[in-house]
Amino acid sequence: MGTDTKSYRPLAKSGITSVLRHDLPASLVVFLVAVPLSLGIAVASGAPLAAGLIAAVVGGLVAGALGGSAVQVSGPAAGLSLVVAEVVTTYGWRATCMITLMAGALQLLLGLFRVARAALAVSPAVVHGMLAGVGVVIALSQLHVVLGGSPQRSAIGNLIELPQQIIHNHSHAVFVGLLTIAVLVGWTRLPQRLRIIPAPLAALFVASATAGALGWDVTRVDLSQSLSEWATPIWPRGDWHGIIGAVLLVALLAGVESLLSSVATDKLHDGKRSDLDRELTAQGVANMVTGALGGLPIAGVIVRSTTNVRAGARSRWSTVMHGLWILLFAVCLGWTITLIPMEALAALLVFIGVQMVNLGHLRNLRGHGEIPIYVVTMAGVVLVGLAEGVLLGFGLAMLSALRRLTWITVRAKPESDGRWHVLIGGSLTFLGVPRLTSELRAVPAGAAVELDLNIDFMDNAAFEAIHTWRHDHERGGGTVDIDEIHDEWYAMAASGARMFPAKTPPRAPERWWLPWAHRRRGRPAPASSLVPAQHSPAEGNPAVHSPAEGSPAVHSLAEGSPAVPDLLAGAREFHRRTAPLIRPFLLAMARKQEPSHLFITCADSRVVPNLITASGPGDLFTVRNIGNLVPRLGAAPPDDSVAAAIEYATGALNIRTITVCGHSGCGAMATLLSGYEKATELPALSRWLHHGNHSLARFIATESDGVDDGPLDRLCRVNVIQQLENLRTYPQVDRLVRAGRLQLVGLYFDIGTARVHVLEQPPLTASPL
Repeated sequence: MGTDTKSYRPLAKSGITSVLRHDLPASLVVFLVAVPLSLGIAVASGAPLAAGLIAAVVGGLVAGALGGSAVQVSGPAAGLSLVVAEVVTTYGWRATCMITLMAGALQLLLGLFRVARAALAVSPAVVHGMLAGVGVVIALSQLHVVLGGSPQRSAIGNLIELPQQIIHNHSHAVFVGLLTIAVLVGWTRLPQRLRIIPAPLAALFVASATAGALGWDVTRVDLSQSLSEWATPIWPRGDWHGIIGAVLLVALLAGVESLLSSVATDKLHDGKRSDLDRELTAQGVANMVTGALGGLPIAGVIVRSTTNVRAGARSRWSTVMHGLWILLFAVCLGWTITLIPMEALAALLVFIGVQMVNLGHLRNLRGHGEIPIYVVTMAGVVLVGLAEGVLLGFGLAMLSALRRLTWITVRAKPESDGRWHVLIGGSLTFLGVPRLTSELRAVPAGAAVELDLNIDFMDNAAFEAIHTWRHDHERGGGTVDIDEIHDEWYAMAASGARMFPAKTPPRAPERWWLPWAHRRRGRPAPASSLVPAQHSPAEGNPAVHSPAEGSPAVHSLAEGSPAVPDLLAGAREFHRRTAPLIRPFLLAMARKQEPSHLFITCADSRVVPNLITASGPGDLFTVRNIGNLVPRLGAAPPDDSVAAAIEYATGALNIRTITVCGHSGCGAMATLLSGYEKATELPALSRWLHHGNHSLARFIATESDGVDDGPLDRLCRVNVIQQLENLRTYPQVDRLVRAGRLQLVGLYFDIGTARVHVLEQPPLTASPL
């Protein structure tokens, strides 16, 4: 039993009960977060404050209702503030609204042509570097406002003027800004019951109340001026090249940020995955509406989306209602905005800017060697400009990808028996031929060579280099045995087969481990039997035997069976291909089994013990159950099935190892985390899962194991360790372990990466095999 899940409260089907119970409270939380952020982003963009609220309303009502993500929240995004500020400076606010409208029309067109997936080709290092650069620019510019001054025109200018600003400015604005940042930083350290109000709203409230009570001289938000600036959009005047560039920049940046946010949000819940083309279309419609109404450009925002999911949202109604609450606030309580000091909004933006430089992304990028792309993009955004920085990062990412595509690994070393082992890996193109020939030249003449090719591409120049070296080496008295680990590029080229556009002609996969769905070529016709009826036992047919007189009849699997074509087709393939190969081994062990391992694993269909351990018949004595649980000896409710297997394996089969194998995304563990919500209508399952309560208790008492893949997968690993301890409650197992005659092993199979890890105890760690 298992499920691909990262969240432990599944999204329910929309219904009035679910909306009132889950989406309504979540919408209020997101509303409280969105209002101050929308105002702050409007300030950073150089737009009227009302534009931020308009964009938030449209993002909720339009993008939320039409979007392809059930829980993503759209609105004004900090990542767009730099480009919007530049457009406002160049063309004016009303022309910026028209540019936003045209960008929305372009997004709508791209969504209708279903090109949303192409946005995912942008390197995350470029996106994160862009957001970090935007965060630095926002923080540097708004820090001057916090100190009571005015921001400069560039990030470098802001940095140069900052010391003088600190030395010569001692206004009350500094205290308001510092108080706001202090509340934002300290709010996360308060008890959970005191953090019902979101930190941004609490910080602005405290700063506003304190400034009013103490009579500090601060700059108040002037909403009347903001409303007077609101007007219908006009056509921008200027160089049409620049106008088209601005439209493209707003459309692409907003679209990419929205789509990447949708993908990231999908990882937070186990409901329906996002329809990216529909999401891009909805973002286009929303930007056309917000541009027409005089609002900021809209994009999917990961901060508000994460807040929405964590608050319990299960459908798009939460997003829609949050937009409605913002609309009611702007109409009925808009006057309260005039109580907010501008310095407090600036301090909020400084805090947001610092948070956009997320060091967690650096840790993820370091393992892939993409930190230079991140740094170059961030530096380009800060020092040159947003568009220039993104282009620099994208260019470096392309060069890095090209370098990786042309990088090859060549290792040649002698073995102890005098043979030489040569490993060639990577993509073999003409660019790698010089290094390839240089390494192969190190192999002495006349040597026996084992050449392993682990490649994913080979052009003609690389083939000629290897082929020529092979013939020369063999003419000199040596031998070359070539083993192609990945694909048969060399064998196909040597045979004269066509290598382009496909290196091999299309054919049905023949590998036994592929799922039925991947091997099926149309629906196979039902068969009357597994093998031809004219075959007799004397002809070696293993499926049909002639019964002795008076004995029950023995039929083939298909006779009288329900229509199970996949199963029957698989059995026929076994008889045709596999049975002749393994019959000699099975014949030798037909009367007696001598396994060396007792293998206890989950009943999940994705876990195939013989596949992930590369074992064959007679190796594993296997027990499968839901959750790979080992009930403790004497546990209630009693279960003799697993106990009988342990008793027989240790007492009769004399196995040497007991292995407990768990896996990622286990549905049994998800049910434990959800408090048995998923098992309310399955009483037998609920009783069985009580044997996992010790694992749940251990999970609660155990700190993180350092692997950041969510609580569910950590519980899956903890569960394996707990089952190993449960095995020690059986006296026979404990005695054999103490005597050194039995070993207990914990394995963890990460389904998504197809990696098997060995779990060590204690502490709970995973080391890849």
